[in-house]
Formats: sequence, structure tokens, C-alpha cells
Amino acid sequence: MTPEPTTTKKAVEIPSVVIIKDLAKIFGLPVTRVITELMKNGVMSSMNERIDYETAAIIAEELGFSATVKESDEGEHQQTIGAELETLLSQDNPERQVVRPPVVVVMGHVDHGKTKLLDAIRQTNVVAGESGGITQHIGAYQVQKKDHLITFIDTPGHEAFTAMRSRGARVADIAILVVAADDGLKPQTKEAIKIIQQAQIPFVVAMNKIDKPEANLERVKKQLADENLLPEDWGGKVVIVPVSALSGKGIEDLLETIVLLANVEEGNRKADPARAAVGSVIEAHIDKGEGPVATVIVRSGTLKRGDFIKIGDGAGKVKALRDWQGQTIEKAVPSQPAKILGLRQAPEVGDIIRAIDADEAKQLRRRQKVRTERSDTSMVYRRKSEQDEAKSSTPVQATLNIVLRCDNLGSQEAILESLQKYEAAPVHVEVVSKGLGSITDADVLHADTAKGLLLGFHVVPTTRAVEVAKSKQVEIRTYTVIYDLLGDIRKELEGRLPVEVLETVLGHLKILAVFRKEKQSMIVGGRVLDGNITVDAKARALRD
Repeated sequence: MTPEPTTTKKAVEIPSVVIIKDLAKIFGLPVTRVITELMKNGVMSSMNERIDYETAAIIAEELGFSATVKESDEGEHQQTIGAELETLLSQDNPERQVVRPPVVVVMGHVDHGKTKLLDAIRQTNVVAGESGGITQHIGAYQVQKKDHLITFIDTPGHEAFTAMRSRGARVADIAILVVAADDGLKPQTKEAIKIIQQAQIPFVVAMNKIDKPEANLERVKKQLADENLLPEDWGGKVVIVPVSALSGKGIEDLLETIVLLANVEEGNRKADPARAAVGSVIEAHIDKGEGPVATVIVRSGTLKRGDFIKIGDGAGKVKALRDWQGQTIEKAVPSQPAKILGLRQAPEVGDIIRAIDADEAKQLRRRQKVRTERSDTSMVYRRKSEQDEAKSSTPVQATLNIVLRCDNLGSQEAILESLQKYEAAPVHVEVVSKGLGSITDADVLHADTAKGLLLGFHVVPTTRAVEVAKSKQVEIRTYTVIYDLLGDIRKELEGRLPVEVLETVLGHLKILAVFRKEKQSMIVGGRVLDGNITVDAKARALRD
């Protein structure tokens, strides 16, 4: 009997997020064929809509392809989001456009006083509640300066929050670069400068801590000049405002400078408040009582309570809106930060949000349901392929498995970003499971199966999780400071490094007589041929 010929599926690489017409090009098929296949799976889409990898992989499998995730950097993904946002904003009606308030991002080194500076600006104390003196979550605030409303985005300053900072800068109109007058430019400061320049937004340097005895303004100006940022009083264009966040000195001058910059750039800050809302997600987390919550900055249009919204690749309904002070509001206008309650799942930081009609929301929810039902099978297939590939690859590398739970996506992303630095380490770090919210019994079981660490950041385990952990003898570690979490991971990695044995030959002894021989030891005599023999040295017997 002739065996049936086996058909080899063509391998294709698909990005984590892909536009349907681009997916058709990857397959080399007409876009109508791909849309038809999506419809068969209950996904109603146009050729210009985005779908995630899981959905695309299911379609690829049914069309006879073997899909893998395309390795692409974060910058490429951000460019895609940026292009989509620009397309949506270009749909404003020019006749209805008005100048919106400026959105200002505050950036700088971890301990140069960014949060204290904002504290001085808005005259509310947020510093005391922060663990380890570090802002753990991105927040947005609004202040009034004379007749001008200004929105501030507060971003964490530690290098672990690079991804959050870069995304924060992309939604901002103006940046404040905070530099301590006594400390000067640090690697994180230079990193912030690079992000600001890439975002191509105007900025002002706030020279903080000028009241300290060690303050040296001229030294910092020299450091800025070395980075091609020539201060105004040196004949350049960089505005430097000396301030003291502690005493409040110079804060009014800083706000005046921001207002001046905003007036110069107001032609680039037009928005149509009468259109359907479009905005960007700057923070997302799962609240115990409120479920998935997202903080957004409205870029154009007016977001209203009761609106159906597309957020990322999912849909939801705005059941409640809150301003930055926690007060319930009915609507959010351009440049206004607002917290959205009523989402089905937490979005990604940097996702686009836009108000949609009820029909489109219904289609998106149907798509979500199909994706949820089908993605489990897809993930099992992918994991099996990855395991098979790992088994066949050499050399074998030690792995530290981690199950990670965080309170919000910003923190989760920051931790994952930090773990990438261990990719070249002898011990490989593998995050086998991650999620938002309290640590559950499922997380405990996952950690037990993976023989890995169960880590929680700003979350606590449920009662059931504690019981299961005790029975399975799984340790649950929780943290409130990111340094402590990363420090523990580093210690675990060091403890799992392969032991390197170094042997130094001291000398050689030729045995001439055996005086006593026992089961575990011998007493011998001999002549030293070379080197020397020392007390407590280990010996190896070489016969023949």
C-alpha cells in the first residue's frame, strides 16, 4: 500500500499585531480570502483593521501555513500605533478645532526630585505614599496657571521604566527634564534626553536642588553642552530654570516658561471636541473592587459616560469616568486625563482608545469571544513546538522559571523590560505565566508545575492561594519596591550558576613506601619530584 504523501506547511512570520491587508501579503493570498476565513471564525473585519497574533495564527493554520511570531523591536510596534493614531486624529473637522491644553511629561533620574517637583506644582502630597521614594505608577494631573490649564504626566525615573517613559513622551506636547544641580547628568538623564529628542517635542530643563551647598549650576550647564544641549545664556536654545522643589523657589518661573512654550506651539495642539473621542492609555491595572481600570489622555473629541469604546484590540463600555482627583465626571475633553471603569479586560500601556457605535462594539466583542475560545489551542500548539525545539537544541541552558503577578500593566512591563538584561546570562530567565491582580491558587499550581518562583508586585495572595501554597510547599514572595524584586531574582540566578572548579598543581610525590593501609585512608612515604607538598592539600593517586 502506497503511503499518503505528507504536505509540509509553509512557515510564515507574523507580527504580534498585524493589519489584515498586510497579513494577506504575508500569505500571498487575496485579502478577500483572508477576510472570508476570518468571517468563518466569527470575526467580522475590514482589510484596514488590526488583529493580534493569536487570531492570525488560527487563520494561518486553517489556510495551510505554520505561523511563528515575528521578532520585532518595540520601536516598530510604537511606530505602527503612532501612525494609526495620526490617521484617526487627521479625521478632525478643521472648522470645529480649538486649541487644547498642553500635556507635559516630567522626566529625569530616579532621585533628582521629579515627584517632589510635581508635588510643589500641584501642592498635594503624593511622595509620602510611594514605596522606596520611587513613583511606582504613571499618573496624570492638571493644574491651572492663570488662564492656562496644563496636564502633567508623572513618569517613574528608574532605568527599569524605560518603556513606560518612552510611551509617556509620545503623548506629551512639552517635556520637563529634571536635573539635580548637585548631582549633574546621570545615565538615566541621558536616556531621557534621547527619548525626548526621538519624540521631537520641545523641552525645558528644571535645575533642581539649587539650595543645596553642593549645587554647581555651571558644571551641569557644561555637561548639557557636552550633550549638544547649549543653554540659552551660553548662546544656545535650551531653556534652564533653576528651582528648588523643597522650598518652592523657581516653581512660578518654571510654569511661566511652560506657558510660553505652549503658546509658541499652540498651532500643533488643535483638537475637535465635537467628534468621537480618541485617546491614549497611559496606565492600566485591575482594581479589587472596580475590576479592569485604565487611565487615558483624551487627544481629540469628548469621551462621555456610556460611550462604547474600542481600546487596543478589544471593546468595552464606559460605565464611569473619574478625574485625576477621583471625582466622578460625565465627560472628558481634549488633553484631560480620565480613569475609565467598566472594561472587560485591562488594556496595554500605549494602546489607542476611540469611541465607537454599538454595532462595531458588538462585532469586537464577538471577535474577543472567538479569540478566547480558540487561542488556548493555539498556545498549546506553540508551547509544544517551542519545547520540541528546545529539546533538539544544544547546549542545554539552566532555566529559572518565574510566575509573575502585578497590580498594573505599567509595573509588569517595567519588570519584564528589566529581565531582558539577563538574556545572555548562563541561567536563562523564563516568565512562564504573568497576569494582573491578586495571586490565585492557579498561580501556585503553575509555579509548582514549573518548579519556579512565584512573585507578586504590589499584590497579595488570596486565602485559597495561601492554603494551596502551604500544601504544595510553594513559597509566595511579594514586593512593593521593584529593586527588591530584581535583587532577589539576581540572587537566585547567582545561586544557580554552574560551579567552576579550578585545580592548581602544587607538586608531585613519588611513593616509595606504604606504612599503613585502611579502608578510607593510607599513610605513605615518598620523595618530592617537583614543587612542594603542603598540609591540608588534596592529592590524586596516579598509577602506572
